[in-house]
Amino acid sequence: EVQLQASGGGLVQPGGSLTLSCAASGFTFGSAAMTWVRQAPGKGPECISIITSRGDDTYSIDSVKGRFTISRDNAKNTLYLQMNSLKPEDTGVYYCAGSDGRAYWGKGTQVTVSS
Repeated sequence: EVQLQASGGGLVQPGGSLTLSCAASGFTFGSAAMTWVRQAPGKGPECISIITSRGDDTYSIDSVKGRFTISRDNAKNTLYLQMNSLKPEDTGVYYCAGSDGRAYWGKGTQVTVSS
């Protein structure tokens, strides 16, 4: 069974940092481009960062560029999101997702940025 379990969320003050992880299994992780998707309260899902299957190229939306870094360790079947300089508007549920020819959607982790 395909599993994509995001973890590492929590409550953090503005300006703080968090590192999210996504443990993947049940599909060919090393052949899959991966993304982080977030859903803010009352909003639809938003793809915020993408990484190629080999981890040799990345993309992030402007609102997180320079603050968030997506990375992966294919030997560990794990996706990461390093989040720095967090803002209240970063609050939401963060999911990992990707495709190796099929599309997969993970279980999310809550990030709350508040003083």
